[in-house]
Amino acid sequence: MDLQTLTYLVVGGSFALYIGIAFWTRAANTKDFYVAGGGIHPVLNGMATAADWMSAASFISMAGMIAFMGYGGSVFLMGWTGGFVLLALLVAPYLRKYGKYTVPEFIGDRYYSNAARAVAVVCLILCSVTYVIGQMKGVGVAFSRFLEVEYDTGLYIGMVIVFFYAVLGGMKSITYTQIAQYCVLIFAYTIPAIFISLQLTGNPVPQLGLGSALVNSDTWMLDRLDQVVTDLGFREYTTDVRLSSLNMVAFTLSLMIGTAGLPHVIVRFFTVPKVSDARYSAGWALVFIAILYTTAPAVAGMARLNLIETMAPEPGENLAIAERPQWFRNWEKTGLLGFEDKNGDGRIAYSASDADNELTTVDQDIMVLANPEIARLPNWVIALVAAGGLAAALSTAAGLLLAIASAISHDMLKGMIYPRISEKQELLASRIAMAAAIAGAGYLGLNPPGFAAGTVALAFGLAASSIFPALMMGIFSQRVTREGAIAGMVSGIGVTLFYVFQHMGIMFIPGTAFLGDTPANWFFGIEPNAFGVVGALVNFVVAFAVSRVTVAPPLAVRQLVDNIRAPDHAPPAHDVDLVIHDKS
Repeated sequence: MDLQTLTYLVVGGSFALYIGIAFWTRAANTKDFYVAGGGIHPVLNGMATAADWMSAASFISMAGMIAFMGYGGSVFLMGWTGGFVLLALLVAPYLRKYGKYTVPEFIGDRYYSNAARAVAVVCLILCSVTYVIGQMKGVGVAFSRFLEVEYDTGLYIGMVIVFFYAVLGGMKSITYTQIAQYCVLIFAYTIPAIFISLQLTGNPVPQLGLGSALVNSDTWMLDRLDQVVTDLGFREYTTDVRLSSLNMVAFTLSLMIGTAGLPHVIVRFFTVPKVSDARYSAGWALVFIAILYTTAPAVAGMARLNLIETMAPEPGENLAIAERPQWFRNWEKTGLLGFEDKNGDGRIAYSASDADNELTTVDQDIMVLANPEIARLPNWVIALVAAGGLAAALSTAAGLLLAIASAISHDMLKGMIYPRISEKQELLASRIAMAAAIAGAGYLGLNPPGFAAGTVALAFGLAASSIFPALMMGIFSQRVTREGAIAGMVSGIGVTLFYVFQHMGIMFIPGTAFLGDTPANWFFGIEPNAFGVVGALVNFVVAFAVSRVTVAPPLAVRQLVDNIRAPDHAPPAHDVDLVIHDKS
């Protein structure tokens, strides 16, 4: 069976499964829609959380970034994994103990202010919208290559699929769909890795294959990779830092605390019956995530080695244009791979020198998706990778869109504008908000803004600088006031956006000078995508400073903080008689 037909069957079968689950798990009330009824088993929730977390960035982009950055790309592995540990230890159990539906709802109650809740909603939407753009791009890229349809058409199909299971069932449908999507994406990621590890090293375990010797050779795989990249003029793969050690530390911390502040992941822990289940869910999620995250470095290294050896079939000899393989021609059609014969010799040179490098376009996102084709794996493996990439993008997109819809319907509409709205009306409003969020995400996927189209790291920086500090201070400090929390969130996300826009060529404030996107002009050499950690520090400092000069929180709020951190047998935190919100 030819590749396109097989891909249609595999991808179509996965889509039929998602739609079937959506009809089976339709939401009957708002609790179903927001938190899947609160009765999901911890193991199943861990699997759904892993799928929600492992987006197109994890499935498609992470290994591609490591493939080209080498050691410097480890910031993504360390940051995203370490952030989940922070989430499991410092956030998830306490918010589950609190017992409500959304992160802005907790911030509004803890800081006894509708104004704080509104600021949290704005921050949540900024983070989620920035993140969802990358997922929509992943859907379009996967469709355009493997199903040979236009990028726009692929994006529309993805929107329709998400519409079915997200609008019909909300969190309930999304949860069970994400369980299925995890199974699809993890098999799609690991099976090609096993094949390629066997080809290159004879070891079926990719994690071990990365540190093994090549087949019929005494050369270790990583030594060979270091040799070929340095021969082409690139820096050594295994030791090349990302700009500087300080920048790597800042980037890792930004990704860590940003992970612990992403609302679409946090809300997953509201779906289990008990506080202890939230802890178990986090543990299982780490296990399920680790399967992919420990495989990613092997996929990255092996993909880079295969790419280079394809471009230089013999030592010192470049690939002839007329002899470029079919996989190369396939990816040329997408615009993600391209070359220019600068010297007219009929060959494609690949080197670190701009003057000599004729492989002018190699989008990092193709490394995972093209890897099975480069390695000449069977068509069914290639089709499975296509289904996995789409599952990863759609699962996270659904979680993000639910977070946006919940913020609009539950936090803004019911929480601040029409508090007496009936449950039936709120459920309808939630579905309308979800449909609007899908339409908005589709538009941004078709017309991505320049500052966000190329990276999801910005979303983590925004969450790190705004939501994470507010949660930490809200859970672990009784003294932080509503004025301090609001000032901290606005300051943190404001300074981060200002820095990012200034260094990405976008004038954020009229009349200010563009600083230029060069390390020499960066704050201590910290790149824009890593600046979230600085924004978080600003948030903490401003919040504590303002809190010292404003009236301490009411007694009921201090009791709320105590009860959130109390053992599981204590009364639920939200049973405390809270003061009425201010009208601001």
